[in-house]
Amino acid sequence: MSEVQIPWNGSEIAGYLAVPESGSGPGTIVLQEWWGLDDSVRAVCDNFAREGFVALAPDLYGKETTNEPDEAQRKMMNLEMDKVARQMSGTVDLLAGHEAVSGDKVGSMGYCLGGGLSIWAASVNDKVGAAVSYYGVFPHGEPDYSAVKVPVQGHFGTADDYIPVEQAKALEQALKDAGADAEFFLYEGCGHAFASEGNRIGTGNAEAKALAWSRTVDFLRANLG
Repeated sequence: MSEVQIPWNGSEIAGYLAVPESGSGPGTIVLQEWWGLDDSVRAVCDNFAREGFVALAPDLYGKETTNEPDEAQRKMMNLEMDKVARQMSGTVDLLAGHEAVSGDKVGSMGYCLGGGLSIWAASVNDKVGAAVSYYGVFPHGEPDYSAVKVPVQGHFGTADDYIPVEQAKALEQALKDAGADAEFFLYEGCGHAFASEGNRIGTGNAEAKALAWSRTVDFLRANLG
């Protein structure tokens, strides 16, 4: 596990890289929640490493994090999506070319803000071979769904105060209508962030989290070969 620098368009951003004990495996990028690249995001990368994946999380807030929802929302809304798209693409390129990564495709996944960005990443770099979105939200606009040429798996709670079930179903349908192979799972009675590491809003559900994680790992393994 190490801190790394991720090149993009002649510049660099920080990132966190987790490599399995075996020394190699399929790769996936992990996109941050609106809190920033904090210990919870690093924990997700470490969890992937324990499952045999090489995981890389880019720092999209310039080494800043917060525990305050209002500040987190401001930071999220201040993101410049053209810039973020290039930073995510640079992250994909670095991971796909990493010596520890098996195969020529990598996955993308994330929670909340990261869940939306995971789908966005799949639309801007064809080295993404599968995308996972946990209760994904988009900070500004939406990606070009027709550019998402890979399978997408989604995880949403039926009691999510931020993303109603109808909105989750509409996203799934939009992806399908654009030609993507999308499958979204709904978790009965679960609220927003039910599966996030270090759940900050009291909605954690251990059983649903374990099921969603199992589905995520199986999905990425199946689609990244």
